[in-house]
Amino acid sequence: QVQLVESGGGLVQPGGSLRLSCAASGGVFIGRMGWHRQPPGKQRELVADISQGGWTNYVESVKGRFTISRDNAKKAVYLQMNSLKPEDTAVYYCKAFDSMSNAYWGQGTQVTVSS
Repeated sequence: QVQLVESGGGLVQPGGSLRLSCAASGGVFIGRMGWHRQPPGKQRELVADISQGGWTNYVESVKGRFTISRDNAKKAVYLQMNSLKPEDTAVYYCKAFDSMSNAYWGQGTQVTVSS
């Protein structure tokens, strides 16, 4: 069984930065990891993901502002968010896949961008 624990959300002013962290527990192999977000009243969307080998993928709206990275030894994934905008306000969820392509989700962490 895999559990994902997220941290790093909070309230930040427009133009500010936050770093989200997510660590997977359990002895299973962790493949692709990523971050999704769900703005108020909207559907959940992929923000960025990263393969075990480091290949990354970003939604267009965060390119150049967000950076995803991972530490395979720690089974952790990070999301560095710079130049935050009010439209980045959402609950951010960590997602990970094991070797059997089973998907696991974190509990979510709130990011609020407001002055």
